[in-house]
Formats: sequence, structure tokens, C-alpha cells
Amino acid sequence: MQPVSDQTFGPLIAYLVPGAAVLIGVSEFSPTIAQWFAPNATGGPTLGGFLYLTIASIAVGMTVSALRWATVDRLHAMTGVELPPLDFSRLGENVTAFRLLIEIHYRHYLFYSNVALATAISYVCYRIKHHELSLIPFDIAFILLEVILLAASRDTLRNYYSRASQLLGLRSVDTASMAIAENDQPSQGSSMRPRPATEPYSSASRSTKSMSVRP
Repeated sequence: MQPVSDQTFGPLIAYLVPGAAVLIGVSEFSPTIAQWFAPNATGGPTLGGFLYLTIASIAVGMTVSALRWATVDRLHAMTGVELPPLDFSRLGENVTAFRLLIEIHYRHYLFYSNVALATAISYVCYRIKHHELSLIPFDIAFILLEVILLAASRDTLRNYYSRASQLLGLRSVDTASMAIAENDQPSQGSSMRPRPATEPYSSASRSTKSMSVRP
């Protein structure tokens, strides 16, 4: 198995962990998925179960991420955390810094927001399966966890947008030139009047005429 590195840590926390969290909840209704989590005689999960669990967790995690785009992203945008205008023509000289922003901010946003949705799905499955139990303390703990995860996702997304704007935001010179170009355009109601005609003869002909009238 490939060890965890800088290249694999981001997808691991963004998709694999949330997908596994959802499968834990779904395993309440599926003996096959529950068997993937079950240990073998040596005390660990079976090789086949580990392989199926990894592939299924990534697929489910990607699906959860799509649900996050449709819900959590929209919620943050409606409450003031919006993507700023970025100039990707400046990405060439800043591609390393932009990749760093993704790793230290956006990957963590994906983790917090995807885990918030995955935990909600898993907990709903657990409550449906064990509806006869009184789990009020666990319900309160679940609500507090959801609030913390959503607050953390909002903070990391705001930091990512702020740093990305500092790195690839539209420059003030470009903004000023766009405003000047808009002001230079004639309004729809204005008419293009022709300029008054200049003198009908040139300065050379004028000097010739003045010389001819001298005594």
C-alpha cells in the first residue's frame, strides 16, 4: 500500500474518510458492507474487504462531495462567503503558491464540509435502525459536532477565498482601465455630431493671398 504523502493526504481526508463514514451508517442495513469492516481470524479486516471498502469509500466520498457542492457551498455563498473574481492569466507565475493554498485551505474545507454531510447521513441511518433507543445525549453531541464542522468549513473557505484573491485577484490598474474604457464609450442617447469644418484654405494659400494684396 502506498504510504500517506503530501499528494495523497488531500484526497484521503477529502473523499476517503467521508465516504467511509457514510458506509459505517449504511452497514446497519447491509450485511455485505458490515462484513467489509469485520475483522478476520487474525484480528484485522480481510484483504478483499479492505479493497472493496477503499474503492467504495472513494466513490461514496465523491458523491458526498457533489451533495456538498449543492448544499453547503450554496449556504456559504448566500451568507456572504462568495468566490472573488480571479484573473487566471496570472496563474503561470503563481501556480506553486496556488497549489499550496488548495492543500492548506481548500482540502481542509472539503474535509470539514464533506464530513459534516457524511456524519449526518450516517447518524440518520443509525437512528432509523435503533429508533427505539433513547439517545438524547448523543443527539445533542451530534448537533454540536455539526455546528463545529460547518463553522470550521466556513472559516477555511473564507481563508481560501481571501488568499486566492490576494494571489490572483484583479489588479487595481486593470480595474481602473476597465472603468475608463466604460466612461469613454458614448451613451445610447448621444448623437455623433460632426466637428466644424476648418478654414477652406491652407496657411500656404493664405500667405500667398496676403502677399498679392501688398502695394
